Amino acid sequence: MAQHDFTKGSIRRQMIVFAGPIILTNLLQVSYQFIDSLWVGNLIGDEALGAVTIAATIIVTVLAFLIGINNATLTILSQLKGRDDNQGLVNYVNAFVVILSIFSVLLGLFGFLFSKNILSFLNTPPEMLDAASTYLQINFLGIILLMGYNFIGTALRSLGDSKTPLRFVFIAVVLNTILAPIFIALFNWGIAGAAWATIVSQGTAFLLAFIYTLRKKVIPFTVPKLPKKEEVWLIFKLGIPAGLQMMVIHAGVMAILSVVNSFGGAVVAGYGASQRIDSLIILPAMALGTAVNAMAGQNIAVNRWDRVRQIAIYGTIYNFVIMIIVATVVFVLANMLTKLFLNETEAIQYGTDYLKIITYFYPFIGLNFILNGIVRGSGAMYQVLILNIISFWVLRYPLAYFCSSIMGANGIPVGIGISFLISSIFAFSYFQWGGWKKKRLFSS
Repeated sequence: MAQHDFTKGSIRRQMIVFAGPIILTNLLQVSYQFIDSLWVGNLIGDEALGAVTIAATIIVTVLAFLIGINNATLTILSQLKGRDDNQGLVNYVNAFVVILSIFSVLLGLFGFLFSKNILSFLNTPPEMLDAASTYLQINFLGIILLMGYNFIGTALRSLGDSKTPLRFVFIAVVLNTILAPIFIALFNWGIAGAAWATIVSQGTAFLLAFIYTLRKKVIPFTVPKLPKKEEVWLIFKLGIPAGLQMMVIHAGVMAILSVVNSFGGAVVAGYGASQRIDSLIILPAMALGTAVNAMAGQNIAVNRWDRVRQIAIYGTIYNFVIMIIVATVVFVLANMLTKLFLNETEAIQYGTDYLKIITYFYPFIGLNFILNGIVRGSGAMYQVLILNIISFWVLRYPLAYFCSSIMGANGIPVGIGISFLISSIFAFSYFQWGGWKKKRLFSS
């Protein structure tokens, strides 16, 4: 396993070498959803695809708190790695495992019991309600496997290894590609088959990754024990605002979904397909955001602010170059890509229009990922939370609602795109003049 020390060496080269596998990992994760959507849309139908889109949004939203704690892993472990604090790594890995396991069980039970209530609250079209509920409940049964799978990947990246997580994501994608059509069509399980394929695939990848890390001793796992109070305090000090960030983001996505739902089944299906595709657009920026978080965390821990500045500069340059190229490709191929998921003309047209309107706004949301990732590396989670509240609830949802009330369904991507641009100005302003550099997680 290649672990990187980001406190020395060429930042320009390190960012490419480290972010490259993260981009491929994210691409595989999106291709996982992409392939799943292809099977659901083509083997079951457009309504089933819309149901999966709604259910997937809810799953991520309900899991926001756990995902936030998992994201705190990247900041805490990367700073411990930068400090070369091996005992601290052992203690905090144990603490993360205990906390994530407890909350996974509790949230899994909650989601399983209240799936239909949540769907009804979101104005889910009646024809999609039962299918979405089935998909949700099965996924909630496997939450602990999903979180274990994500935690190992995040822990490895915080230690400077972005290649090993790529291998296990690849295994999950291959398994899902094989199992989804078998469960959906051959076993005639329908949408439940798509959900079970996800659980089996990710569960298998998690177990293999866990066995690998134990044998190679690449993550300092120990027999779980109650963590110390100061460890729990620091994890929640970062994890709670990080979790709230995810809740703000995904609650915002759900709010926008409620606007989409108000335009009927065809728009919901077209929106669902466009979300699969525009998730490809954002991949490089997300990967760069993860990379700069880990890289900045290690350097902040040893006060190498000169290198932190270089990380911001190279991250921004790479973001704009890559994102503009990707956006251009998606703009040109928008109609063809949308047709991969949908059969109905009205849904295809909306999906195509959505992509063409929003695609060139994505370099600006990419800038948010870069700058907020560096700020997050310092541990300034509450500050990033405020930036996300502004982005989603002051800008994105109100603008999407307002523009759609004037322009119809096409106003949704217009409002979202404008919010990307304005929120990047807020992110830059805080990065340049905010007090995040004063944040300290550990005493010198």
